[in-house]
Amino acid sequence: METPYWRKQTATKPLFPDIEWNKPERHDQAGRLVIIGGNKLGFTGVAEAYSVAQAAGVGEVRALLPDALKKTIPTSISDTIFAPTNPSGSLSRDALNEMRALGQWANGVVLIGDAGRNSETALLYDDFIRDYTGQLTITRDAIDLVKNNASLLVERPDTVLVASFAQVQKLFQSVYYPKILTFNMHLAQLVEALHKFTITYPITIVTLHRDTLIMSSGGNVITQDWDSPMLIWRGTVATRAACYYLWSPSSPLESIATSITL
Repeated sequence: METPYWRKQTATKPLFPDIEWNKPERHDQAGRLVIIGGNKLGFTGVAEAYSVAQAAGVGEVRALLPDALKKTIPTSISDTIFAPTNPSGSLSRDALNEMRALGQWANGVVLIGDAGRNSETALLYDDFIRDYTGQLTITRDAIDLVKNNASLLVERPDTVLVASFAQVQKLFQSVYYPKILTFNMHLAQLVEALHKFTITYPITIVTLHRDTLIMSSGGNVITQDWDSPMLIWRGTVATRAACYYLWSPSSPLESIATSITL
């Protein structure tokens, strides 16, 4: 049963068409986005996100990658900054200056993943998140890197988490939230849990439960039938969410809901 805080959307009928109509037409007004991720063994998430952001119409897109990837990055990722790499091939803590400088330049930052499971990179991300005050979207294995500082994450305004159900489970556990999420819970139960969680914390959460994409922010929830999980796991959903959020910064839930009506 639907409640006042829960609305349903279809892919062909967005709930907030004005968000789409109000996209900036001028390139210089379409925002600046930074995509951070990659390690010496892979950068597919960065490459996918870079392409998606350009196609969505962001004014300027820059990518920050470990300098171990200098010789392997394709020319299609044209605006790239390389930062110091640790022995594992991921960004080292010496990359913090580059991250902060890009954070000052950008309107939004996406931690896209493929960052490896290095503890030094996890500390780097924590340092950056602690200082950065702009729009921040985190997805894929980048969420796992920052899970040990979950309180910092959930209490931070202007933060969007595009997470697997298991990652949301762990997030609830990490902040000792008094509600246990289970894979066999009904959709209405999960909607209610996210409703209450996003009243408690200023974070915006996007997750997939079976064949339903669930978006929650400020206690409001929007759901949409979803049969393309790979768009989440590849980072496409998170990147489009970040792009639309740039254009409607006061309406995170409405902008993200509009971004997925592909």
